[in-house]
Amino acid sequence: MLGMEIARSRRARRLTAQDLARRAGIARSTLHAIEHGSPGVAIGVVFEVAYLVGIDLFGTAPGDVPDLLERSRTRLALVPASARPLRRSEDEDDF
Repeated sequence: MLGMEIARSRRARRLTAQDLARRAGIARSTLHAIEHGSPGVAIGVVFEVAYLVGIDLFGTAPGDVPDLLERSRTRLALVPASARPLRRSEDEDDF
């Protein structure tokens, strides 16, 4: 459903698939996969493309994002440290 909305919004803005893919920094085939609902595309990429065509994700306007982030941080602070994901240091190697 999100893919169809992305395609509709892209067309409403008179963007070609190639133009939107270039703006998003992805291949045209990846955009095609997004618009057709392929589950193999990373959710972050899908969200980025949705944002580029003006789709409000999570029902928030861009001005509401700082407040939403703060509420999320507050809720995360209530989660025991043992349940939180580990933060990786930039100095760590992937090897």
